[in-house]
Amino acid sequence: MNERLRSVLAQRGVSPEGLATVCEVDPKTVTRWLGGRVPHARHRWNVAHHLRVDETFLWPEPRARAGQATEPRGPGLVSTYPDRASVPREMWLSLLLESVKQIDVLVFSGTFFAQSNPRIATMLAQRAADGVQIRLCFGDPRGQAVMVRGREEGIGDALAAKVRASLTYYRPLLATPGCEIRLHDTTLYNSLFRYDTDLLVNPHIWGQPASANPLLHLQKAPEPGWFDSYAQSFDAVWNGARPWTDNAEGAQSYGRED
Repeated sequence: MNERLRSVLAQRGVSPEGLATVCEVDPKTVTRWLGGRVPHARHRWNVAHHLRVDETFLWPEPRARAGQATEPRGPGLVSTYPDRASVPREMWLSLLLESVKQIDVLVFSGTFFAQSNPRIATMLAQRAADGVQIRLCFGDPRGQAVMVRGREEGIGDALAAKVRASLTYYRPLLATPGCEIRLHDTTLYNSLFRYDTDLLVNPHIWGQPASANPLLHLQKAPEPGWFDSYAQSFDAVWNGARPWTDNAEGAQSYGRED
């Protein structure tokens, strides 16, 4: 079943019959697409264009036509985006909702993650209640790495303020079983967003905000590859990060002192 196509149709309020009309195919053909059949290239483009979503989100591994060479890709590379803003919002939501084992986030501030979805804390709590392990790792607003990154981006102390603002969205998760929030003081070369075997890698370009940088969509491959390297880097930063706590008076404490 193509649950992503089904989900986007529901979100857009488009019926299978309506999609069939747009693509000039029989409604039974759309039913077969929903059942998992991959459309021809021109239909894939029409569907993605009409639903305003990236084609590779609906069909991560489109079948090549007989005798047609597939485009060379890196190990586990599904797709690339020119910048993080080009990733469809539906893709972020679907990956979160489809996760069954773990969700890992490694960022400095990650303000877009909450601002693009005001219910993010509630949704993460629901996923944790379903048995998904949630690990969120933000930059320590009092740390050296945030200070340096803010200076490099030309925004100075504003980055630390963004981290503090972002953390307020996640305060309800502090008491949620299965959710853990830590603060790191590490130079980040990438922001990472892992949803089970899918990993979104947002490289950091010097002097530019992460939102303006490219994004790679990786999937775990049978053999060790890019996915595993980035996943290991998340674990390394996570293991060196400190828990974020919040005292009863509401004042924020950014980790325990050593």
